[in-house]
Amino acid sequence: MLSVSNLSVQFGKRVLFDEVNISFNHGNCYGIIGANGAGKSTFLKVLTGKMEPNAGHVSLEKGKRMSVLEQDHFAYDDFPVLETVIRGNKPLFAIKKEMDDLYAKPDFSDADSDRVGALQIKYEEMNGWNAESDAASMLSNLDIHEDQHYTLMKDLDGKQKVRVLIAQALFGSPDVLIMDEPTNDLDYETIQWLEQFLANYENTVIVVSHDRHFLDAVCTHISDVDFGKINHFSGNYTFWYESSQLAAKQRAQQNKKAEEKKKELEEFVARFSANMAKSKQATSRKKMIDKLNISEIKPSSRRYPAIIFEQERDAGDQILNIENLSAEVDGVPLFSNIDVNLAKGDKVVVYSKDARAATAFYEIINGKQQPAAGSFQWGVTTNQSYLPLDNAAYFEKEQSLVDWLRQYANTDEEREEVFLRGFLGKMLFSGEEALKSAKVLSGGEKVRCMLSRMMMVRANVVMLDEPTNHLDLESITAFNNSLIKFKGTVMLTTHDHAFAQSVGNRVIELTPNGVIDRHMTFDDYMADTKIKELRNKLYA
Repeated sequence: MLSVSNLSVQFGKRVLFDEVNISFNHGNCYGIIGANGAGKSTFLKVLTGKMEPNAGHVSLEKGKRMSVLEQDHFAYDDFPVLETVIRGNKPLFAIKKEMDDLYAKPDFSDADSDRVGALQIKYEEMNGWNAESDAASMLSNLDIHEDQHYTLMKDLDGKQKVRVLIAQALFGSPDVLIMDEPTNDLDYETIQWLEQFLANYENTVIVVSHDRHFLDAVCTHISDVDFGKINHFSGNYTFWYESSQLAAKQRAQQNKKAEEKKKELEEFVARFSANMAKSKQATSRKKMIDKLNISEIKPSSRRYPAIIFEQERDAGDQILNIENLSAEVDGVPLFSNIDVNLAKGDKVVVYSKDARAATAFYEIINGKQQPAAGSFQWGVTTNQSYLPLDNAAYFEKEQSLVDWLRQYANTDEEREEVFLRGFLGKMLFSGEEALKSAKVLSGGEKVRCMLSRMMMVRANVVMLDEPTNHLDLESITAFNNSLIKFKGTVMLTTHDHAFAQSVGNRVIELTPNGVIDRHMTFDDYMADTKIKELRNKLYA
């Protein structure tokens, strides 16, 4: 279907890809993974023709069509929403435009009539007469209502634009669909719809995403970018991660017999296949797991940061008491009448359809913003640590990472330098990396620094507002595992489904007309029909 031959990409002395040979076959969904800077997005640009490689070429099977999720959210601002979707099928739209231009001619000739007739035959073969209804149906599934279909793209907000551009990429069932971070800026319901759509999609999908739940739900293969090469592995992300960890453990067990290692791998594959068959997400595409070959299982070279949250002391039973808390923006309520009492051991997913509500909630209970009404009180035995959505204010000074972290250290001066460098090393800032300026850090590096700061506090209450933003899969996985093991209280807002489901044991939803508070997992909360009815009323 789509093949890459002898591909090489180099920026100066830095080699991203070195003679890569790989193919993407019909009916499979490939999740491209790799550390930040490994070249995932660059590879997609080469595949889509937006960037020329230094050597090699990309070949799409003759007669096949490729579609790409548009990253420029302003590219179609001057076009109506429905037309923007139809433009996703470029051959179809070109025929439609030529027919419209011919009909608009004041001197329409017999030759024009013959040309229109030929075009109409092609248009019918491409199901063109149903294009508008198909596009409208897809928009409605993505919660773009009919009264918005003929408005201009520039009149939509950012999240609505993303949904329209997803509809554009999917329109007309392209033979090869390429998507770079498709779940960014999407809410839970829209991501769920997209997962179901792609899991049953019959053509080829190539996707880059940091959302593990999404990769697990849609992928039949994981394509690992490492050491300038790309290798396919059957299965979804969880299988790739767990199998690579098992392979790494086995490699370290030098004295273990080959027969014992093989048996352990076979048992792992059998166990994983059984779990997949029982999964709520199971589809016909996931039967690919039955074809797994244990010879494919290899250790990963990935480095995972050592994210470990520990408490200075245990908290008492009273953690946080909130009474009648409300917040608003320009007189419009973000949330109101919030009455909540947190207890020791709660791991709460704080959720709202309006992301501003969760951020305002954290800012208020951390004393950084005043509520419109109500009060809150922390338990006397608690100490808190907070990861804000916006961390820019922490990185305004020109200072090394060692000096940056020194501000938050609580240790004797003689041990301080070794202590700080050791801490930074655990977060993958080793050697000279520890001396780089805090002002030039990437988004992911800043988050890792903020996590270092939080871990030093040794708090028994941890609050996290979209903690996975900017992080790579390795950091997200290490972070996730740490919170699962953490003995203290967690308050967490995240678009990472796997994070929410695996960490949370309670969901608190903030709405303009009150709060929904349930002790249950995130998946069970979202699937509960009575809660759905209540949510609809509170957001009305």
